[in-house]
Amino acid sequence: MEARAIVRNVRMTPRKIKLICDLIRGKDAGEAMAIIMNTPKAACEPMEKLLKSAVANAENNHGMNTDKLYVKEVHVGPGPIMKRVMPRAQGRAFRILKRTSHVTLVLGEKE
Repeated sequence: MEARAIVRNVRMTPRKIKLICDLIRGKDAGEAMAIIMNTPKAACEPMEKLLKSAVANAENNHGMNTDKLYVKEVHVGPGPIMKRVMPRAQGRAFRILKRTSHVTLVLGEKE
């Protein structure tokens, strides 16, 4: 039995979010929440909401015990890229890529 939560189009690069994902993968849900809350990274805010959502899904939709939950799988993929233009010297224009991410978090229940 597993519970899943997905957040799409997070306005942050997958590389930054992947740092937090690597910290919580395989940990208990409570321990993962503690790690997220005490890590000073900008990616922690959407990851905290995602973990809370996954725990709520497990409890309400699947009737799982919240004390036995652990982060079974978490992965990040690239979302759509917004392309912007930065004016440069002599009439040139440089492209700026504003990257987004899709994050999937799966919680499992320990036996």
